[in-house]
Amino acid sequence: MYRAKPGIKKDHVRCWALPDRIFFGHGACHILAGVYLGEAPLAGFHAERIMPHGDVPGGHMYVTDGTVAFDYHGYSLRQRLLDHHRRAWSTDHPGWDYEVERVDFPILGAHALNARKMLGPGQYLENPIPRASAFIARYDHQRAAARARG
Repeated sequence: MYRAKPGIKKDHVRCWALPDRIFFGHGACHILAGVYLGEAPLAGFHAERIMPHGDVPGGHMYVTDGTVAFDYHGYSLRQRLLDHHRRAWSTDHPGWDYEVERVDFPILGAHALNARKMLGPGQYLENPIPRASAFIARYDHQRAAARARG
């Protein structure tokens, strides 16, 4: 799993310059989830957040229909995404654990995001919404979700 260099998330220029998968995987996952839900390339998806126990890193937001999930990796089985996330964070933080919560706030609302220590769309160097939309447009959603289901 990629680890962002210390301070990069707070440096708007360096953060914006990250490749899309890293940008949306390590700091702007909520933007990708919010744009996905707004565009709704597949019906029946909602957002969930991985909330680490204690004061450790590893929070993440993705969208899912309960079986298949979409995030910066593309489509995968939801449980596979959760297992991968646990393995990756447990490497640096033994005993790392989490809860999953369904997102019940406006994902692209700056006030709601700031209250949860995330940036709103207008708080990045440039507008991340078109960038997320372009990332989402790269996928053949029906085929990719079907492939994830096996």
